[in-house]
Order: sequence, then C-alpha cells, then structure tokens
Amino acid sequence: MTTKHVSKSKRSGPRHLAGPFRVGRSRTGLGLYATEPIRRGKFIIEYWGKLVRWDDVDNLQSKYLFDLNKRWAIDGAPRRNTARYVNHSCKPNAEPYGVKGKIKIYARRNIAPGEEITYDYGKEYFDEFLAPIGCQCEACRNGGGRTNPPRRNRRAKNRGKRVKAKRGRR
Repeated sequence: MTTKHVSKSKRSGPRHLAGPFRVGRSRTGLGLYATEPIRRGKFIIEYWGKLVRWDDVDNLQSKYLFDLNKRWAIDGAPRRNTARYVNHSCKPNAEPYGVKGKIKIYARRNIAPGEEITYDYGKEYFDEFLAPIGCQCEACRNGGGRTNPPRRNRRAKNRGKRVKAKRGRR
C-alpha cells in the first residue's frame, strides 16, 4: 500500500493579480509590463500589504515600504503584492495616489503593450538609495532624468539667434 504525499498550500488563487500587466525581467531585476494598451487615467493596480507604524519600521527587513503618512506605511513585501514590481523612473508613466488609506496606481499617460509600468519613488528615496549607485531608469540612461539631465546644444541655440538677427537687419 502506497500513500501519496499531498502538500496543501496556504495560499489559494493565482500567484499574481490578474490585470493588463505581467511580471517580467527588467534591467534592474523584475518589473511590471503592460500586456494591453492602458489609457491615461485608468486604474492599474493597488499596492497592498501589512499596515505598519513608522516607529516600528526599524525592526523590519523590508525594502517595500510605501509611505501613507507621517505615522503609517504599507509593507508590500508579500510576493502576491504584484504592485511591488513597479519600478522607479524619473519620467514615469504611472502615478500612485493615496485613497482612504490605500495606495492605488493610475496611468499618467497612455501605456503601450510591452512597456514597463513605472512611477517616481520620490526625492527622499532617490537621494538615499538611487543616487549613490546611479539611477538605471530609461530616462537617466538616455538623458533627461535626474542623474543624466539632457545636454543643451549651445551651437544650435546660437546659430538660431544669428539667423534671427540677420533677418532683422534686412
């Protein structure tokens, strides 16, 4: 007589929330990517987790803390919190909003399928964690972000002024 070992999982349902997105490999680890067009202003996902007091945060080993206010934060460490995979960008396509003690992420502009969903983590997070190692977002790599601001083309700027001055004299 053989017995089968059946493991029971505490969690039921899908590994990640269903929506117009998927978790995939990103330049900085894992990221959240659109699987269908997402219109500007549309709700994308909710950032959820355990509510923790900022006084108790020092005891946590989590890097997924989302600031609700001066007293409370959301610890989004559980892997089922799919919103934790939304990465930082200096030029984001999504925006988080606090709504009745919850964080909801909405599209800031139209997002195309295959595009990574990103939002700005804020100046404090950027200065403390990203600036020392260099921001790896698309905007900073291509010029135009906080770490790599766009270069001004002085030559083209001066050339344009000369043309205007010549036209004025004639």
